[in-house]
Amino acid sequence: MYPLSFAQQRLWFVEQLEGPSATYNSSVTMRLPADVDPVALNAALRDVLERHEVLRTVFVEADGQPYQRILKPDELVWELRLAETAPADLADALGDRTRQAFDLSAEVPIRATLFSAGADRVLLLVLHHIAWDGWSKAPLTRDLSTAYAARRQGRAPEWEPLPIQYADYALWQREMIEEQHDPHSLISQQIAYWREALAGIPEQLELPFDHPRPAAASHRGYSSGFGVPAEVHARLVELARAEGATLFMVLQAALAVLFSRLGAGTDIPLGVSVAGRGDEALNDLVGFFVNTLVIRSDLSGDPTFREVLARVREAGLAAFENQDVPFEKLVEELAPTRSLARNPLHQVLLIMQNNARRVVDPADGQAVGALTAASKAKSTMSKFDIDLSVEEAFDPERRPAGLYWAVTAAADLFEPESVERIAEYWARVLAAVAADPDLPLGAVEVVAAGERRRVVVEWNATAVEVSVGTLPGLFEARVVASPDAVAVVFEGVEVSYGELDVRANRLARLLVDRGVGPECVVPVVMERSVEMVVALLGVLKAGGAYLPVDPELPAGRVEYLVSVAGASVCVTSEVVAESSGYSAEPVGRELRPESPAYVIFTSG
Repeated sequence: MYPLSFAQQRLWFVEQLEGPSATYNSSVTMRLPADVDPVALNAALRDVLERHEVLRTVFVEADGQPYQRILKPDELVWELRLAETAPADLADALGDRTRQAFDLSAEVPIRATLFSAGADRVLLLVLHHIAWDGWSKAPLTRDLSTAYAARRQGRAPEWEPLPIQYADYALWQREMIEEQHDPHSLISQQIAYWREALAGIPEQLELPFDHPRPAAASHRGYSSGFGVPAEVHARLVELARAEGATLFMVLQAALAVLFSRLGAGTDIPLGVSVAGRGDEALNDLVGFFVNTLVIRSDLSGDPTFREVLARVREAGLAAFENQDVPFEKLVEELAPTRSLARNPLHQVLLIMQNNARRVVDPADGQAVGALTAASKAKSTMSKFDIDLSVEEAFDPERRPAGLYWAVTAAADLFEPESVERIAEYWARVLAAVAADPDLPLGAVEVVAAGERRRVVVEWNATAVEVSVGTLPGLFEARVVASPDAVAVVFEGVEVSYGELDVRANRLARLLVDRGVGPECVVPVVMERSVEMVVALLGVLKAGGAYLPVDPELPAGRVEYLVSVAGASVCVTSEVVAESSGYSAEPVGRELRPESPAYVIFTSG
């Protein structure tokens, strides 16, 4: 038995924690000729499993540690499955098979099904990520093609033996990590680099979520596609060349700009995938070699996009020089706060699918348009808050023909419409910076003019017709409509609108007798109580403006407020009680809306 690689160990741990799931399943679909030979295809698939040991490996536990147990070919109980389905049901059938979880302790990490759907023959390979990555597709399909051609001729495939197997790579990785105690070793120096590069990294990237983050991620997601046309693609390639960068760096810089404009700040950490195949001996091998680097984009100081790209280029080149540290080991060394709800160190992953290039004919408008058209969000699995997978297209002369991407976002955090908007927003940012690389960050428009108008103008169009009147007038209309309704409640005492009106009228008559009218400021020096409400309303009915004064204030402060207000009359609890002998009929004074209603002194 062999140890697991660090990447394999992470996926094994996830399965132990969450149980078997299809979160890390991926698939390869191949449309085959109608006369495909299932017997020869089955034999060819077994040839491929024999050639690549990782495809006939189960992951077992001994003494609390996981190990790779590589099955011998004669131990392998594995066959190609045959299935029939209606052509209209083929997509659902493919999806159902892809979503079936693997039991990694008892089942090899690959399944194959040949579907007959009318006249169509479709081969579906479902693989668990613990045994392969995107770069493995080329050697896998190449070896399957070679083996099938040989089996159709009644013979075994003839190919050069692989120089190493995946288990050898796992052993090498463990040996490299053991050198960490040597400060001059490669791994020790690279870990030191990452400690400095990721010091103070944000615990999580604050994106415009629709929902609060749950305690544990469900791994449900939505995926939506979008893209940019050939002319934008070409300008982005030209910009990359002019700045000594790669197209991937341009995309990374533009994604950082997008997230910053959406409110994520100016320190944007993104996860990027690297092949992890630094040795030529690994090029033809199926296995899980891909590694994740965390690269921070610095957007402080409102830089131009050209300046952002220069910063991203510098950070990217340094990261690529230190790419041998497995991401899992890096998390172990840096020990960030862990959570079942999010990925550590980064929550967004950017991948560029450059294993194979799509070729489209510019004369075929439908083919080109399909790259840049928006697609409705569909349900899928999601490993991160957001991951973006980008693909380039080229015309037959190898000229840029468009960029297409799929945005997958966690359903725990985003609604489908938000996923579609993010996919579209990135296209808008890319078009803007391609047209003007010297555009400052703050000038990059993310939302379209129509959407901006809806948010800024239409959603804020809250003006309503308001009748012109005074507070006493509004209060008296309420008295007429509901005199017995409760108007004031204080410490268990309830006062109706009718009773409050009577008491306020009596006080208003007292105040009028003492010279209160419009433009007069009347201090109300009272504790919170029913009487205080009577006092405030009484002042308004008399035409004055009340000045609330806390009786707990120092005497000097009260004297200052009264003198500055120019008040000649003050209302206290005693004054309210004194008004009980006055008539309850309304004062009848004409009040004007433009007259002051109250005066407030701030604490300063």
